[in-house]
Amino acid sequence: MEKANFWLEKPSGLKFLVVDDEELVRKALKDYLNALGYSCETAANGKEALEKVSHDGPFAIVITDIVMPEMDGLTLIREIKKTWPDIDLIAITGHAKKVKYTDVIRAGASDFIRKPFDLDELEAKIDRILKERELREKLRILTIRDPLTGIFNRRYFEEKLPEECHRAWRQKYPLHLVMFDIDNFKQYNDSYGHQAGDELLRRFANLLISSTRRFVDLPFRYGGDEFALVIPQSETPGVCKVVTRIINRYQSEGFEPTTLSAGVARFFRQEERPLIEDVDDLILRADEALYEAKRKGGNCLAIDPQSNPLSHS
Repeated sequence: MEKANFWLEKPSGLKFLVVDDEELVRKALKDYLNALGYSCETAANGKEALEKVSHDGPFAIVITDIVMPEMDGLTLIREIKKTWPDIDLIAITGHAKKVKYTDVIRAGASDFIRKPFDLDELEAKIDRILKERELREKLRILTIRDPLTGIFNRRYFEEKLPEECHRAWRQKYPLHLVMFDIDNFKQYNDSYGHQAGDELLRRFANLLISSTRRFVDLPFRYGGDEFALVIPQSETPGVCKVVTRIINRYQSEGFEPTTLSAGVARFFRQEERPLIEDVDDLILRADEALYEAKRKGGNCLAIDPQSNPLSHS
C-alpha cells in the first residue's frame, strides 16, 4: 500500500483584497480580478483593510495603494506581514509619488506597480507571485509530512496543536488528543523484516485517514510506532467510539502479534497560565492514558481521568 498521498487540510481558494481610496480604482480592479476567476474584496483604506484581513480572510494577495487616508500603504504592508507573513502584497502608486521600489520591498511587498498601470503587466506580476506561492506550498508539504506514511509529522504536530487548542478555546468547542502506540511492533519487525514493518505503518496511517473526518480531524506520525490524532468538535463519548472503531479495524487487518493501544485526553484551558502550559498538560495526560492502556495489556483505549465524563458524575 502506498503512503497517504492526498490533501489532509482543505486547500483554501485564492482570495484577493484590493485597497485603494479611489472607488473607481477599487471597482475596476475587482471586476478585472473577478473576470480572471478570482474572488475579490475591497477596502477604502489601511484600517479597513486590516479589519478585513483579520475577520474575512484568508487572503492570498493584497493589492494596495501607497498614499491613502487613515493608514498609508507602506504601514499596511508592514502590519500585514507582522501577523500574516504568508500573504503576498503588490503595492500601487502614482508616477508623481516619490516612493522607492526598495522601500516597498523592504516593507514586505512582493512587487510594485505604478499608476496608470497596464492590466497585462499586473496579470504577469500576479502570475509570478502565484507560481512562487505554489512552489512554497510544495516545499511546505515536504516539511510537514512524514516521508514514510504521508500523514503529518511530529514537527507539524508541535506547530499545529497549540493553534487548534487556541481555536477550540476561543470558539468554545471540545478538542481531544488521542495517542496511539502499536503493541509488539519490535517483535513484528524482528519476525517479518523492516519492509513489512514500514508497510504496517503505512497501512495504519491510511486506516487513520479513512476512519476520521477529512479536513477536520488531524492525524500525525508522532515518532516510531506512535501516532497522534487531534479530534475537534466532538464530546468524549463520541471520540471514544471513533478510537474503538480504529482499534477494531486495526485488529481485523491481521498484523499479529501486534495490537493497538490508545490514550484519550480532553483539552482544558486554565486562563491564569500561558496556553502552551495547557497544551503540554494535554499531551502529558494523553500519554499517561496511553501507557495505562498498555499496562492493561494493550489492544484497548484508556481515558485520562480528568477527561472521563464518568469521573464527573
